[in-house]
Amino acid sequence: MSSFDSGQPRTTFREITGKGFVFIWTLSASELTGRENKMKIIECVPNFSEGRNREVVESIVAVLTAVSGIRLLDYSLDADHHRSVVTFIGSPDTVVAGALAACNRAVEQIDMRKHRGGVHPRIGAVDVVPFIPLDDAEMKDAIAAAHSFGAIFGDQNQIPVYFYGAAALTSERRELPAVRRGGYESLEERLKDPSWKPDAGPAVFNAKSGATAVGARIPLVAFNVVLNCCDLEPAREIARCIRQSSGGLPHVKAIGIPLESRQVVQVSMNLTDYRETSMCRVFDEIKARAECLGVEILESELIGLVPRDALGGRDPEYFKLKDFTSSRILEECLCDPDFPFKKAE
Repeated sequence: MSSFDSGQPRTTFREITGKGFVFIWTLSASELTGRENKMKIIECVPNFSEGRNREVVESIVAVLTAVSGIRLLDYSLDADHHRSVVTFIGSPDTVVAGALAACNRAVEQIDMRKHRGGVHPRIGAVDVVPFIPLDDAEMKDAIAAAHSFGAIFGDQNQIPVYFYGAAALTSERRELPAVRRGGYESLEERLKDPSWKPDAGPAVFNAKSGATAVGARIPLVAFNVVLNCCDLEPAREIARCIRQSSGGLPHVKAIGIPLESRQVVQVSMNLTDYRETSMCRVFDEIKARAECLGVEILESELIGLVPRDALGGRDPEYFKLKDFTSSRILEECLCDPDFPFKKAE
């Protein structure tokens, strides 16, 4: 996000030191040549299997923000998905400490044996913990953070941990859907298979907490499009047509799911490389296929923050984005000196 790749726009960061001094700086590889202590910023976006109990989610956020050096950027929860997503940044060591604090609290408070009704795929209470390099951080820094977190978290909580994405130790586990295949319900049986031995933590089923996927990756866009109908088949058909695994658009993962609380359906997506397959391309494809099926797009939503370039220069109205403000753009959050936290509404 921001200047992750050479030639990307610079990002401004604001730091309050222990002595109370405020520093504001921009990070650019060319301008920072010769700087003794370049900043390495890692983003972490843990996904928790709790989307209906706000007190639990806010408890997780509270212990996270108590960690010195952590900057919370966003958090949200969704009852239909039965899932919450938290976004924060910090130095590599600080982000690992913050992730451990938040995820340990989640393990205390979330019981997968009671997790019912969520439509989102999941394998554990702490379902997914990705680490993303920003600015002067490199992918190797995110991988190191993922491996450090995974080893400590798995050992402390006796939870099987699987590394995915750039942090994967085997090619078979590089893709997140492969790690989550079968979900929590099949986890106990899968752990009996020697080929499914976890990368960290015990090869023992933890009924309360399940397992956790820990990864390193480039920024992705979590993009959901809601169709104005209650029939699930159009959403499933569109998802089948656009996802890469079915021969659709590159770097698109998609499923069709019902939103029972609203009596509508949703095409839920991850765009794993928005630079190659843009939001605009995906939205236009969904719109065209929806029209062919006789349904309309009601609205769309973004989960978490997105790089400015993800919008491709389009206005939010083009995508029918719900509740969209500039605070959803990563660069805006980082550039705003008066943006310490975003509280859930």
